[in-house]
Amino acid sequence: MKTGRIPLAVLLVAACLTVPGAASAQSVGRILVMPFDTQKREARVFWLGEAASVLLTDNLTAAGANPISRVERLQAFERLQVPPAATLTDATVIRIGQLVGADRVVTGTLSLEGDVLKVRARSIALDAARVQADATETGQLSDLYATFRRLASQIAPAAATKSASAPQPPVAAFENYIKGLLAETPATAIDYLNAALKLQPGFDRARLALWDVYTDQGEHEKALGALKAVGRDSAESRRARFLSGLSQLDLRRYDDAFASFKGLADERPEPAVVNNLGVVQLRRGPAATGGRPTYFFSEAAKGDPADADFDFNLGYAYWTDRDFQASIYWLREAVRRHPTDGIAHYVLGSALAATGNTAEAGREKELARRLSSEFTQWDRRAATDPVPKDLERVKNEIGLPLGREIVAKLATSGQRDQQDLARFYLDSAQRLYARENDREAAAELGRALYLSPYFASAHLLLGRIHLRNGRLQEAIEALKISIWSEETAAAHAVLGEAYRQERDLSSARAEADRALAIDPTSAEAKALVARLGER
Repeated sequence: MKTGRIPLAVLLVAACLTVPGAASAQSVGRILVMPFDTQKREARVFWLGEAASVLLTDNLTAAGANPISRVERLQAFERLQVPPAATLTDATVIRIGQLVGADRVVTGTLSLEGDVLKVRARSIALDAARVQADATETGQLSDLYATFRRLASQIAPAAATKSASAPQPPVAAFENYIKGLLAETPATAIDYLNAALKLQPGFDRARLALWDVYTDQGEHEKALGALKAVGRDSAESRRARFLSGLSQLDLRRYDDAFASFKGLADERPEPAVVNNLGVVQLRRGPAATGGRPTYFFSEAAKGDPADADFDFNLGYAYWTDRDFQASIYWLREAVRRHPTDGIAHYVLGSALAATGNTAEAGREKELARRLSSEFTQWDRRAATDPVPKDLERVKNEIGLPLGREIVAKLATSGQRDQQDLARFYLDSAQRLYARENDREAAAELGRALYLSPYFASAHLLLGRIHLRNGRLQEAIEALKISIWSEETAAAHAVLGEAYRQERDLSSARAEADRALAIDPTSAEAKALVARLGER
């Protein structure tokens, strides 16, 4: 399940609120190399903008620096809704760099006159928003690699240590490879990438790019075939084997997929690899040998405790095993880490219903429905099979040390913006409630709770509205959600009043006692006690 995109305008506002130097302090040495500005969209020149980013990133890596890879950069751009080849202002580039956790950003321009390439690069320190290095290099297009090696030596941090660069293909093959990455149609991309491989059959990067194109088109057999020529001695071998496992998974060749991921895990048990072993075992069924899905998902969660997908997979695997208590535990962890995960809320609701906890189950499913209308279709499923199959989450990349961290930073920024907007709607609802305009107040609260499903204050105000309008059961449900989200004296006092009006006096007294235990000065709780006739 893909994560929703966050509008760039919203995230840029969030970046403006970032404490100066915070990103730098947490991510010293991380460099984001942007595509260079060619100022022309001619095919002869345009490809060089992306080529500059790829070559500088490669050379900075060889120099011992810590640049953000192209895959990670594209992931960030996708979530920010920034076109990969967009021309951006320095201010926007700096803000994007802050959001992805970079310490510095490299931007540049280039021009091609005849066969002479002129390149200028600037390295901008994000903590001070100042240019650290400004370098220019000129060379023949045929000397493309040497030109960018010289440029990288001027841009690389002083502390970087040089290492040998990887062998490069002929410039013509590299040009076709970059054009394949930038192609607007799959057919054009395939033609360029095949042309690159014809010129340099050992150019494994082009094979991995072919895999991407075929996979996006759902042609998993061709995708798998594109990787067969990648040798075990190739620098791309590990990623090629991982991608082969993904193709085998899509082709339902589960034994082959298990062997691919198991071989990688034996070498180095990255959480993404171990997680995918759990996915294979879940799809193979309960008779599969080699380890239970829950074991692999648990190991993945230990390896990366911050990734909510591993918590979800554990909860979902326990759901399929009908171990509902364990499922509830892990799904609660998943929604705690990712409150807007509608699927996790719905499966959690189904697990709660299976244990007889109908009130909380209804609340979780209602939260899911608020997040997406898709779940109204799930409600029509048979009671014996309320949750669709194949919901487990596959990891599609390995070897990206910054990838998950970038996604986490972007998600945090997006959630912060959602919370700010939810508070705006709550403030509006409170003003409407004070004017006794309950219908519009409830509508504003609906918007707030869509953005922040566990917003306790919004549930509390919704409970007050229901109570004022005599909808006692709806008030009790909203107030219970508020207390579950954040226990407050006010919510207990209002819940107690709802119970009093329903003539459930023992529950009303219990709520009053709990409110006073939290806040002995609570006026609402004292008023409730007085109405109940107690001293």
